[in-house]
Amino acid sequence: MGILKRFRKEEEKKTQKEVKTELEMLCGDDKETFEALRKIMFLNPRKAGIPMKEAIKNAEESEKSGDLVRAAAWYRIAGGLAIFQEDVEKVKECFTKCQELSGRNYTILNNPEKAVAKAQEYYKKYLK
Repeated sequence: MGILKRFRKEEEKKTQKEVKTELEMLCGDDKETFEALRKIMFLNPRKAGIPMKEAIKNAEESEKSGDLVRAAAWYRIAGGLAIFQEDVEKVKECFTKCQELSGRNYTILNNPEKAVAKAQEYYKKYLK
């Protein structure tokens, strides 16, 4: 890459403004809650096309049949729907199970009440 191209790219990076998402703006300085929600929260859960109870049922059936990857995915979906329904106990249950099956760390489990409350602020503001 030529020196001029490299210089232009550096200048473009400097002039681009950082664009924040609605969720990021709503969380403000609370980076922990933002990080807990950013990959697991459905921005429009009405489009999921499945009720939370059915997602949990699918997760349990997948787990019983030995398909742990599919079970973890269904628990993750159910947990996202539980966030929307403001069901903190189901959020804990689903993401704990998902964490056990997948081996991934879900930071929402550190403070699910706060994360669900922040998600509800988002839903009330952006899903009318």
